[in-house]
Amino acid sequence: MEQLVDSFGRAVNYLRISVTDRCNLRCQYCMPAEGVPWVPRNQVLSFEEIVRVVRIMTGLGVTKLRITGGEPLVRRGLPELVEQLAPLPGLDDISLTTNGVLLAAQAHALFKAGLVRLNISLDSLRPETFASITRANLFGRIKEGIQAAVEAGFDPIKLNMVVIRGINDDEIADFARLTRNSRFEVRFLE
Repeated sequence: MEQLVDSFGRAVNYLRISVTDRCNLRCQYCMPAEGVPWVPRNQVLSFEEIVRVVRIMTGLGVTKLRITGGEPLVRRGLPELVEQLAPLPGLDDISLTTNGVLLAAQAHALFKAGLVRLNISLDSLRPETFASITRANLFGRIKEGIQAAVEAGFDPIKLNMVVIRGINDDEIADFARLTRNSRFEVRFLE
């Protein structure tokens, strides 16, 4: 088997694949309030094409896959894609990064399909600050998604917090406290 290597001679074993550019939030650090033009659906990889790409990449030494977006859970049928990817020979780890808005309805199916790890973007523990950052009043939906992920069996669950000076940087200690006696790991991003 030929192994992929980067320009520094390191073996490449990790692949990120975006299943959509669409998102159901308009986070102030990520997207203008009015949104952006979306890629036409006929130009987005089909599930069959994604499986083919991942199969080729596992043949070149990729063992870990992260499913991303936009917001990957807006893509219909995502648990079915995970179910197609999970049995690929050589693929040891499938993870997903999500904002959690649609997670409550899909967490159990994703876990059952073979999703191994989960990262949830959560920039504030205060509903009003969360709404200001994301331009959406959906904090309750994300809490429900996180609870569903816990109930589905994901362990650990990584929470990604983008730290913004003067907006949510006073919550760093609150996020750190979440890691005590829980299945949460917190990652602070700038």
